[in-house]
Amino acid sequence: MEKLTLAFFSGRHMDKRKSLLFTAWVSLLLVAGCGKQQQYETPGQVCVPEANKAQAMTAAENVLARMHFSIEKFDTERGLIRTGPLPGAKFFEIWRSDNVGADNRLLSNLHSIRRTAQVEITRQGSQLCIACDVRLQRLSLPEHQVSSSSRTYQMFSQSTGSLQQLTLQPEQRRQAAWVDLDSDTELASEIVRRIEKNLATRKNNEHEENK
Repeated sequence: MEKLTLAFFSGRHMDKRKSLLFTAWVSLLLVAGCGKQQQYETPGQVCVPEANKAQAMTAAENVLARMHFSIEKFDTERGLIRTGPLPGAKFFEIWRSDNVGADNRLLSNLHSIRRTAQVEITRQGSQLCIACDVRLQRLSLPEHQVSSSSRTYQMFSQSTGSLQQLTLQPEQRRQAAWVDLDSDTELASEIVRRIEKNLATRKNNEHEENK
């Protein structure tokens, strides 16, 4: 009886130790996950030491132009660059790089979307901070009312039963609107990464020239 009781308490002690170890392991995973999430909640920004603001503006302009954005506002004094809306790249436009991540590639191919990027460059002490925000919009196209099921081909465009066209109905043109979606944080982070890389390349080239 004493041996049975001892074995029983020993088993309970082992189960308690396993439970504590499992709880500690789960807690570590949660902490690590929260740390990654906190890092992801502040994308699109980087600070570099001893950087030149004019060079950073030029680097940002070059990066945005290479990604096929058109520059609408370039304010060196404020350190601000704003682009015009860029339609999302389709699957066959393999030379473009504005769809960052599988979700954005899928969204761009399923819907009519466009992105507008804004880069702000500010001096904070001895560092130059580069921040980017990319606004994402999707085209909302109202359906055209049809009189019968045999005319469903006219629901979204001026089509006929034998010829499908992409021309919108007049009332659809009037009601079409761009709807704001969430910011494209993945593209914003990619733009900042490219600007930082461009700046580093410029510094290296200047260093080599001064040797």
